[in-house]
Amino acid sequence: MTPDDLEALIAARRSSMLIDAAKEVDAHTVERIVVSAQWAPNHRRTWPLRVAIITGDSRSTLGNTIADAMAMHGDDDAKVTKTRGKFMRSPVVLVVASAQGATDNESEENKYAVAAGIQNMLLMAHSCGLAALWGSPAKGANDAITRLCTMDTTDHVMGLIYVGYPTQDAPQVDRPTPRITRLH
Repeated sequence: MTPDDLEALIAARRSSMLIDAAKEVDAHTVERIVVSAQWAPNHRRTWPLRVAIITGDSRSTLGNTIADAMAMHGDDDAKVTKTRGKFMRSPVVLVVASAQGATDNESEENKYAVAAGIQNMLLMAHSCGLAALWGSPAKGANDAITRLCTMDTTDHVMGLIYVGYPTQDAPQVDRPTPRITRLH
C-alpha cells in the first residue's frame, strides 16, 4: 500500500447509517474488524480493548437494556422509546470499551488507545465494503451495558459501532483545513 492509497482510504471513509439491516455480515469479517483495533498504539501495553459483538435478537436486548437505564435516569420518553429499536438498524453492533488503568493517567491513556483502535475498526470495515457508524453510549447507561456484555464494571464504554452493508454511498462531507501551529 502506498501513502496515496492510505490517504485515499482515510478520505473515503464516512460515518453512515445507510445500512441494510437484513443482510448479515459474516463472522470472519467481523472478527477481522475487531482484531484490527488491537494494532492501535497502546502505551505500556495494557491491552485495554474490550469488545462485545452483538447480533441477532441480542441487538433488541441491548436496546432495551440501554432504554431502561435511560428511563431510570429520567430521559425523555420519546428518546427512550427510540432507543429500544435503534440497534436493530444494522446486523452487527460492536460495543467497545476501555479497561480501567492502575492510575487515573493510565485510564486516560487506555481510552486514547481504544479510540485509536476504533478508528482502525472503522477503516477496516470501510476496506471490506461495509458501512459503519461510531455512536456514543447513552449517559448513565455504562453499568447496564457492561453488565449485559459481561465486561468489568470498571470498564468505560467508548462507543457502539453499527456495522453492515451499505444501501447507498454516504454523502461526501467537506472538511476544514486542520488548524496547525508551527514552532521553530
